[in-house]
Amino acid sequence: MNARMNAPGTENSQLPSQVVQVTESTRDISEGFATLQAPAVSQSVQNTIRGRRIAQSVVLHGSIMNISVELIPGKGRVLVQTTPLMGIAFQGAANTAVAVAGTKTGFDLSKSDVIFSIDSASRIDEVDGPSAGALMALLVISALEKKPIDSSLTLTGTIDTAGHVGAIGGVVEKAAAAKENGKTLFLIPAENQFITPPSPTTGTGIVSTALPGQQVPAKDYIEKNIGISVVYVNTIDDVIAAALK
Repeated sequence: MNARMNAPGTENSQLPSQVVQVTESTRDISEGFATLQAPAVSQSVQNTIRGRRIAQSVVLHGSIMNISVELIPGKGRVLVQTTPLMGIAFQGAANTAVAVAGTKTGFDLSKSDVIFSIDSASRIDEVDGPSAGALMALLVISALEKKPIDSSLTLTGTIDTAGHVGAIGGVVEKAAAAKENGKTLFLIPAENQFITPPSPTTGTGIVSTALPGQQVPAKDYIEKNIGISVVYVNTIDDVIAAALK
């Protein structure tokens, strides 16, 4: 009889640990917000008259966009709105960024809507949306954890579901845009640690001393020619360590 009477007590003694485990695995989400300036590169075709011929060259333009994220109670949707309307595929990057942030923080986002707002001073038609993936993941993590982002920096890089930060294009042009907008630190993918410096035809105004087609260390080149500090990142953990206060 005593054994039977003690059994419920034994079972109940396990309840506190079970309750703690459930609480820790389903963290509550309140409303959140985060914002950061993001470097972007668009391209256009420039026609140059050479004698009787018209030569065409691709001109890269660096610029800055404002990307923000807002978390509100909802149905697990990931929404992207751009102002002005841009021909950019951000939705895939946004979906992956939210998945990475949820996994990293342990928050259940199934009952929240995540709304990204992307604002630019002018229409940008050819921006590579996935290159903002790492930055978008950082924004969601910042909003969830209520930790501010160091506004003196910006970053570029794709993101995959494992949290790996991948290579992008237009590193030099993005660095120049970041510098022009007051940033002092630029986080770039480690996969971009070697770059081919742009030629004067890219419209960056940067004079390269490297031979045509020669690759040079991105960090050395950008810090010397543009004047902004560079840190390589491999994963979202690297980004968090450098960017969150």
